[in-house]
Amino acid sequence: MGSITPSATGNDSVNTQVLLELFSENVFAKSLRVAIEALENNNPPTAYPEFVPQTGEDEGRYFLRDADFWTCGFFPGILYLLRERAVRYPQVFPYLGHETSKISPWNASLRRQLASLSHSWTLPIQAMMSRTDTHDMGFILQPSLQMDWELTSNDNSLQAILTGARSLASRYVPGVGAIRSWDALIQTDVSITSLTDDCVVIIDSMMNLDLLYYASSHMSDPSLADMATTHARTVMKSLLRPEMATGRKDAICTYPLYSTFHVVNFDPWTGGIKQQRTAQGYRADSTWARGQAWGIAGFAQTYKWTKEKDFLAVACGLAEYFLWRMETAPACVESPASTLGRHGERTIGRYVPLWDFDAPIEDESNPLRDSSAGVIAANGMLLLSQSFRALGDEKLAERYYTAAMRIVTDTIEFCLSQEKARVVQSGESIRVEDVVPGQRFDAILKNATANHNSKEYNSTRYSDHGLVYADYYLLEFGNQLLRMGLV
Repeated sequence: MGSITPSATGNDSVNTQVLLELFSENVFAKSLRVAIEALENNNPPTAYPEFVPQTGEDEGRYFLRDADFWTCGFFPGILYLLRERAVRYPQVFPYLGHETSKISPWNASLRRQLASLSHSWTLPIQAMMSRTDTHDMGFILQPSLQMDWELTSNDNSLQAILTGARSLASRYVPGVGAIRSWDALIQTDVSITSLTDDCVVIIDSMMNLDLLYYASSHMSDPSLADMATTHARTVMKSLLRPEMATGRKDAICTYPLYSTFHVVNFDPWTGGIKQQRTAQGYRADSTWARGQAWGIAGFAQTYKWTKEKDFLAVACGLAEYFLWRMETAPACVESPASTLGRHGERTIGRYVPLWDFDAPIEDESNPLRDSSAGVIAANGMLLLSQSFRALGDEKLAERYYTAAMRIVTDTIEFCLSQEKARVVQSGESIRVEDVVPGQRFDAILKNATANHNSKEYNSTRYSDHGLVYADYYLLEFGNQLLRMGLV
């Protein structure tokens, strides 16, 4: 395996070793086992991996969610990230040799099995291209189908992407200048159900704009891209809150800082804001960490496509606020590291964000975090680094590269499941086993939080577990490093 360019945190050798976990046998083995076992009595899939409980009767095993849930695209996406490594970056995927004379029957079988499993898990996803009941078409389609098109030139996958973009565009509300996120929001203190009097938009929507830009570039049709840009500008005006950051370190970024609302409800006729609130954060005026992360990555993607500096400035302002809230979190977020650093004892955990930056910490011995928020934000910061490098601003390029690497290395050290798996060869057969018999955890990362909002919102709380999109964005970060030539 080639070397990894380390982050500039003063513990370069430690960070390099930590980052190698992104490409370990454990990552592949866990994904392979889930792909095989979760198809039992579920083929073709009607349910997809969503989360892994860390405690209780079902501890360590993936909970499967109905296929129409918004997270269905991430597990097939994980399989395609592994296929991308096998095809484009074999130096980090030693199981799949490509020189005929060196391919053992086992390697050839494993290669075919990965391709077959990817196809099995993606076929029902392709059939979702005409859905108009959700704005999450980017999350659902792109992780697997875009990669399938780019790796194999499968025209069916490209056509599904293009159809899915048109389906997403059907939810555009001209009076608001935005794509409707949800058709309804029902909680203890609110019932928003009217498609004529309400238009709900959430910060997460920024991540689905990439689908419109991608399809627009393949169709030579600017209308979808224009719609995405208009939506992003509407989000800028309605879901961002200007913030101050006292005592801020390394303030080489001079852009204004922003936190985010999670939800805004518009009047669909006038475009006026009726209400700003949250659905998954602690309260309406708190900063839900994953929402902030969606904003960082989504605005960084939007700048990538448009090259409009306003979007770059907003992405930086969101990123700086995210970093500042982690840097100023209470001391209880830190734990002693198991290895020494360059200057002796060190701690880990500060760069694994609390699930909501303003929620009270219920247990200082184990503050509730969201590892998914951290790795999503890190992907956005890595994209910001690339954008600033292209602009010739090496200081900001290095700042966001270093920040992204710091978040990911801290997340791996603090959240990586220690229940590891490996691939075992027995003749031409393949199986996956626990490294320590009986110690199994299907997700790569722990300490993710899907939802833990205030009980007044009457939502189902499920938190501190493995999450499929935490793992997806962790592996996507590894693949981004490969695409950048850093591994």
